[in-house]
Amino acid sequence: MLTAKTNIIENIPAMLQNKGISPSIQRIKIFEVILKNRVHSSADYIYRELVHEIPTLSKTTVYNTLALFVEKGLINSFSVDSTELLYEHSNKPHAHFQCEICKEIFDMDFNSTIFNMKEIEGNMVNNVHIIFRGMCKNCKTKIKNK
Repeated sequence: MLTAKTNIIENIPAMLQNKGISPSIQRIKIFEVILKNRVHSSADYIYRELVHEIPTLSKTTVYNTLALFVEKGLINSFSVDSTELLYEHSNKPHAHFQCEICKEIFDMDFNSTIFNMKEIEGNMVNNVHIIFRGMCKNCKTKIKNK
């Protein structure tokens, strides 16, 4: 029985080709990691996940591939602390919440017209990143129960 996730993974070469990206093994596997994990992956995380499967993989290849995917609109990148970019595949605009205790990052449904803004005060808007910071409900519960 095929699941929706299996169908998506099998369609990675076509998804890449539809964006004008040649579907090499490295590119397919990098995109697969992003799709399977549904977490906000760093380039280092992706490299560590794949280097045992593809020993010839370099960090440069991972970084260049991620930059290409972002450029072609296949994935999104964002930074929560200005030290590293995180990557995700998302079809709908959303905000992020980062817990200041456990450092976990969560997608937040945030229905706002702000994501559709093309201009603000005469400035052209290319993309919108909203990051909320605070204490997640799990950490809040742990602290409350101490």
